[in-house]
Amino acid sequence: MQTQAKVLACVDQSHFADFVTDAAAWAARQMDAPLELLHILDREKEVALGKDHSGAIGVNAQQNLLTELADRDESQSKANRERGREFLNALRERALTLGVAAPDVRQRYGDLEETLVGAEDQVRLFVLGRRGESAETTQRDLGRNVERMVRSLSKPILAVTDQFTEPKRVLIAFDGGSMTRRGVEMVAASPLFRGLPVHVLMSGKPRRDSEKQLDWARSTLEETGFEVSLALIHGDTERVIAQYVHE
Repeated sequence: MQTQAKVLACVDQSHFADFVTDAAAWAARQMDAPLELLHILDREKEVALGKDHSGAIGVNAQQNLLTELADRDESQSKANRERGREFLNALRERALTLGVAAPDVRQRYGDLEETLVGAEDQVRLFVLGRRGESAETTQRDLGRNVERMVRSLSKPILAVTDQFTEPKRVLIAFDGGSMTRRGVEMVAASPLFRGLPVHVLMSGKPRRDSEKQLDWARSTLEETGFEVSLALIHGDTERVIAQYVHE
């Protein structure tokens, strides 16, 4: 029997994990899909903390030191796994309170990119925080992991900001090109935004086929039951989108 494709949320031990869990729980309910919360442990970081400090000392002393370091590494690894289990269990309880029937949790050592690429065939939607554990100190707005994953994965990615509230409407920034047409088709085909009004915004320089392109977007979305509003506003794209969002 084929396994149902899931919503896979990647979490780390930062306060951003709560927001990722909230978004993933909403997406799983909308898509009627299983939810998995995944925590990747960094083996390289643990190895770096316990690297060889034996130096040029006697053979017996060196062996004793290496044994002590190995024991310390194992103790640290065990403590990290236990903290990770407690962390995931807390997020699982959070997802349950948000209405997810049976959220799954998984913890493993490995590289995030390799893990997600390997799991992609079983995933319908990835959920990642735009910021994570490293952002607690670096204050980077778009985490390094999100940048890497966008380039590596072909399945849709929901990138979560510092806080998550359930969306009330959807905005598609549309230019009539192949990529944004594909975006319209993905929204139309997915239950993720079902029931929400969709605004299709076209901006930039005037084009002869703008209205034709917008009509295509409208018909594509309306065929699957969406309520659609169209807007054609000439001007700087970034400025137009920002103003439209805040109206």
